[in-house]
Amino acid sequence: MRIALVTDAWAPQVNGVVRTLMTTCEALRRRGHVVMTVTPADFRTIPCPSYPEIRLSLAGARTVGQRLGHFGADAVHIATEGPLGWAARRWCLSQGMPFTTSFHTRFPDYVAMRTGISAKWFWPIVRQFHAPAARILVATPTLAAELAGQGLPQTHLWSRGVDLSLFGPGVPPLPELAALPRPIQLYVGRVAVEKNIGAFLDCAGPGTKIVVGDGPARAELEKTYGAVKFLGALHGERLAAAYAAADVFVFPSRTDTFGLVMIEALASGVPVAALPVPGPLDIIGRDGLGHRGGNARIGALDDDLGRAIDRALGLGRAACAAEGARYSWDACIEQFLTGLSPLASTLRIAA
Repeated sequence: MRIALVTDAWAPQVNGVVRTLMTTCEALRRRGHVVMTVTPADFRTIPCPSYPEIRLSLAGARTVGQRLGHFGADAVHIATEGPLGWAARRWCLSQGMPFTTSFHTRFPDYVAMRTGISAKWFWPIVRQFHAPAARILVATPTLAAELAGQGLPQTHLWSRGVDLSLFGPGVPPLPELAALPRPIQLYVGRVAVEKNIGAFLDCAGPGTKIVVGDGPARAELEKTYGAVKFLGALHGERLAAAYAAADVFVFPSRTDTFGLVMIEALASGVPVAALPVPGPLDIIGRDGLGHRGGNARIGALDDDLGRAIDRALGLGRAACAAEGARYSWDACIEQFLTGLSPLASTLRIAA
């Protein structure tokens, strides 16, 4: 199949969306599919206001459409609601070309946090963007139900996977963390206001708090929390070693649609502490037993994040690793292809 993937999130951005999309493209090509990406790397860009690490493309629908038209895609997948996503959407509708989208980020919540304006005012834009899509790919059933409640019922499950050749319980821990007071409490992800990191750093308790990642809130958090170790962004084996060094992984976000870092932590044998919100509920479960057939607790969810950390510490690492190993990228790629497969046959979307 010839698959065109359009995304405003791409390297050098470092986040779960980019890692998911890049992994998916690599896996599709290994299976023999021809994949063309349309990303900010292809065009002139400007920094996103208040978030300069994110670059916004200046390409319009005509330029994006020319690329899509020349490629001759069997399926077009629009991964993000940014400038490239809107340009591709416009071209597909003008050509009567069916397309799918995915919902990776709760933009209404993110924008609300940055502007102080209620998220309800931004949902109409999200509905407008996704409404013509043949299918909206979502990571969890909880997210599918949320979108259905917003008038977007045409969802299709596209879960996430773990690179088990990289993340695992036998990985040597990061050497620079070895002598730190334990327990080591780890956060991995963007360092931004929407991640609610302050809720984690405000928790009392013994040991050392570690933040892996970068973002616009890092400088302020480093000034405020002098006892916390900020390691910046880590990749590959060093990221896996950071997970391996931790006693508990803390996921304080209230707004993520999934939380790829949680299943990486689990695959590394690290229990997860989080709030009882979508994402953690879909991975850890309200009872802490997960959703993949395990019978031992792999983490703890609580509205009091400090209490969740206390409950998660000391849980069995073997059970966590077994749960994380159940998240297969092969299964995720099959879900993605199944979401696209009708587009090569009879589906048509009216402009």
